Amino acid sequence: MRFRYYGLQFASKTELSFSRTNTNFAILFFLNFSMGMIAYLLRVSPAELDAYRGNSILLEERLSKDDATEDAALYDIDKSWDGIIYLLTGSNSSDTTQPLSRIFFSGQLVDKQQDLGTGPAHYLEPEEVQELHAAIAGIVPGSLKAKFNAAHMKEVGVYPNVWDHDDTADYLVEYFETVQEAFTAAASRGEAIITFVR
Repeated sequence: MRFRYYGLQFASKTELSFSRTNTNFAILFFLNFSMGMIAYLLRVSPAELDAYRGNSILLEERLSKDDATEDAALYDIDKSWDGIIYLLTGSNSSDTTQPLSRIFFSGQLVDKQQDLGTGPAHYLEPEEVQELHAAIAGIVPGSLKAKFNAAHMKEVGVYPNVWDHDDTADYLVEYFETVQEAFTAAASRGEAIITFVR
């Protein structure tokens, strides 16, 4: 798993340099380093998905391994998830009528009794991954900036509600690219995707 920050990638969040002079670094530091609800996407084979649905402890064990952050199939998108949903739909993640909100919250639960941090994991079958990949693959990430509206995002309660600062639109665009990468890789391999927030 790699961490993305303004076009650069790092092996860990602690590997980032603290010497930046950007006047908005304080808010970006909050977004990237503070505790909060961080979302992940995990590419899995159909067989792995069946195994995790049959015994969710297997999923928990995979995510709890010391080297879990080295899992190339695991994507960390930090606290960008609700903001990305807003850019794609104009609503926050609580609006389940929006088809593209399913990229993170499909409503299909691996195990409704399991809590991976803020609740159970959701999953998308390979066919659903293909469908959503087709919907987002053609989106030019930079074009999403035109849909960024900090005042409206605050009004509708887009998490983590710190959008009235410069460069936060870029933060969301960067992580949307990560989402596209995850879906492209999964779609090309016929894989399912598991998503969770912790």
